Amino acid sequence: MILLCGIPTESPIEMVRDELDAMDAGYVMFNQRRFDDMHLDFEITSQGICGNLQIGREFFDLNEFTGVYSRCMDDTQLPELAAEGPDSPRRRRCRSLHDTLMRWSELAPTRVVNRVSAMGSNGSKPYQAQLIRQAGFKVPETLVTNDPDLVRQFATDMGRIIYKSISGARSIVQTFQATDEERLELIRWCPVQFQQYVEGDDVRVHTIGARAFATIVKSNATDYRYAAQQTGDSAQLEAIDLSDELTEMCVALSATLGLEFSGIDLKITPSGEVYCFEVNPCPGYSYYEANTGQPIARAVASFLTGYTN
Repeated sequence: MILLCGIPTESPIEMVRDELDAMDAGYVMFNQRRFDDMHLDFEITSQGICGNLQIGREFFDLNEFTGVYSRCMDDTQLPELAAEGPDSPRRRRCRSLHDTLMRWSELAPTRVVNRVSAMGSNGSKPYQAQLIRQAGFKVPETLVTNDPDLVRQFATDMGRIIYKSISGARSIVQTFQATDEERLELIRWCPVQFQQYVEGDDVRVHTIGARAFATIVKSNATDYRYAAQQTGDSAQLEAIDLSDELTEMCVALSATLGLEFSGIDLKITPSGEVYCFEVNPCPGYSYYEANTGQPIARAVASFLTGYTN
């Protein structure tokens, strides 16, 4: 039995559900929006971990779950809680439910995609970059600072630089331009990450277990996710085959970070050098599968069920 956690209509969850249905594999949906109807408890004994998940009037033994796929949104932002006060009993109960789910998934002796502890490195991009470098990848020259003068010197030294957030929160990567000088003093209140701009093709690699699916992205945008907004043209995605060596490096990097499923952002320069920018521990792979036809959802479903193909 597989446990899926999140919003059932969100495309990555929905696509895995469809694949599990096609495989005739049983699963249970932990629908965050139904938190009022759910209860979860477990305990640790000398025999291991035991407990139950209740959804409505149904009870499920936690030991029956052989795989867990979690894409939970921030429960504090659930629409069902919009009218609740910051410390309302209903909001506290929802938080307690999600805390218990997280704690159990950290300890559960089963396949978990992905455990929260393994996802932690993405909370600090500079820290994760050190782990990426240790795994054998090149990383761009980077400056994290709240000093505008250091940014100006860095831009002079590098020629062209980009900037983005330091944390795991999504930000739109932008090229530093002359017009940004007007806002540069603002970084005194919040350090920002600046990086050398690397010429080449963007490549997203999704790893699941020992498998890897690579997509090359053709776009003139600094951040191809927002290509239409930045350039007026949508990014073009195409499935590609990586060398055996690069595939092994990507799979090993994901494993080093403790991730069963990851989205690795690479750039391959015209001379063939490979840079790695970051590793997404909860990748929204549906965008890539929709544009390339790569069977990523099927691979996730297979991994959760223990199949190798």
